[in-house]
Amino acid sequence: MYEKLGAVESRFAEIIWRNEPLTSGQLVQLCQQELQWKKPTTYTVLRKLCERGLFQNEGGTVTARISREEFHALQSEKFVEEAFEGSLPAFIAAFTTRKTLSAEEIAQIRQMIDRYGEG
Repeated sequence: MYEKLGAVESRFAEIIWRNEPLTSGQLVQLCQQELQWKKPTTYTVLRKLCERGLFQNEGGTVTARISREEFHALQSEKFVEEAFEGSLPAFIAAFTTRKTLSAEEIAQIRQMIDRYGEG
């Protein structure tokens, strides 16, 4: 399972997801501009996230092994599993006790449920 990313790792991952495929040199430049990192920092964080299975650096080209959407879906599943014993209804009940859903949000959720029921 993919571990949660820290704030800095998340910003780094977003740079890759937004720009892939990119060369490791391009990644160093982007991290220098956006994060004010030096080359060794970029390579250290890249190596760690490659070891965790999120990205790969093959022949100097950096690409994602898992998409942003897949990563966030896995993180959401893990959260619901750990915090609500896997119960999506329990999660929704807890979520809606503090936040009122708009009519548009309710319609979107209904559409998702309908599409899931058809599949």
